[in-house]
Amino acid sequence: MILFAFLQRLLAFASLGVFAVAVWLLWGWYDAQHVATTLDLAEPSTAALWLGVGLLAFSLLGRFPVLMLLGQAGAASPARRAVGVEVAGADGAVLHVEIEGAAEGPILLFTHGWALSSRIWAEARADLADRFGLVFWDLPGLGRSGRPPAGYSIEGFAEDLYAVIDSLPEDRPIILVGHSIGGMTLLTFCLRHPELLNRRVAAVVLENTTHTNPLETMAFSRLVRPLQPVIELALKLDMLLSPALWVMNWQAWLSGSTHLAARFIAFGARPTRERLDRTVRLITKNSPAVQARGNLAMLHWSVTDRLPGINVPALVFVGGRDLITKDHAGEAIAAALPQARLVRVEDAGHMGPVEKAAFYNEQIGDFAEFVRLLRSRAPTAARRSFLSPDADLAPQASPAGEPGERGDPALVVHPTVRPI
Repeated sequence: MILFAFLQRLLAFASLGVFAVAVWLLWGWYDAQHVATTLDLAEPSTAALWLGVGLLAFSLLGRFPVLMLLGQAGAASPARRAVGVEVAGADGAVLHVEIEGAAEGPILLFTHGWALSSRIWAEARADLADRFGLVFWDLPGLGRSGRPPAGYSIEGFAEDLYAVIDSLPEDRPIILVGHSIGGMTLLTFCLRHPELLNRRVAAVVLENTTHTNPLETMAFSRLVRPLQPVIELALKLDMLLSPALWVMNWQAWLSGSTHLAARFIAFGARPTRERLDRTVRLITKNSPAVQARGNLAMLHWSVTDRLPGINVPALVFVGGRDLITKDHAGEAIAAALPQARLVRVEDAGHMGPVEKAAFYNEQIGDFAEFVRLLRSRAPTAARRSFLSPDADLAPQASPAGEPGERGDPALVVHPTVRPI
């Protein structure tokens, strides 16, 4: 999310500048009016007054016209939340975990992207709860989870994920689903706990994620990568100035400037207004200091050379318009994993699981059903990769339906990446 954080901060400063100019114009008009009244002079022009009022209104209410311009109409996703439980994280953080869905069959365990929370999975809750058990958790320091006393690292997140898995019933297979840093957490978990793969953990789903330092796999990486020392310094300043930045971010949310950054950096196509606003609201609510610490952790992480050691069925999504994690990152992951299927969603950005939720969730549902079938077969048959040409439940292209989500010719399923 570093590319988004940069544009968000730039537009937030611009939004704050507009607010400051509005206050200056209004104060200047008031002062001139007071002087004119006191000295019995002609009243000052009202041009500064109306310009100031307009700029102030935009600073505090601009979110509404910006959403109308950037988003499209669409039904709001159900704003439901399951009853949450607390799980002790590996390093002492109290993790917020929500469990819902079917009482039998595979459990889908969702790990969200950085700066977000488990509330981002509203569509997955609605689409998959009738067939599978669903578990959602907030990464440490985000949403309703506590901050980790030992600090932030992808390895620490992986151990927290282990704690969540350990709290779940042992008689149900678990399919891990991770978006962005959630996918990075899954990859790290699989490498640190290979004994659980193909046992408690039956498969993984990686959505718009990377295998190395995000500066290497984002848009404009050749320009940005040499600036890593400067970026790290800026992130450390974010930690120091977090309270002021938090206030500034809320003002940017009111003006719609953060929505503008999210639309052009995080989304590939025009999202619904509710999905855009939900994404931006979650980012705004979370502490800038926490977000900076997580971004720093990502800059010192890589599992590129160890990917072939993750031998578990994997579904890998990439977005053709993803600027935060370019598609070649997911393609490299799918090519390196021994059992992987690549799903390329041409017009999806980094928030593909939200903007193209129906398609993503349909593919995940088909994949989970296939994993259920594999585990029900004889051991020799179950070891056969789902990439085999005669695989029974290979995900297929979606039937026609909601424009831009189901049946869109830009949604391409690559059936075989690396046959076994």
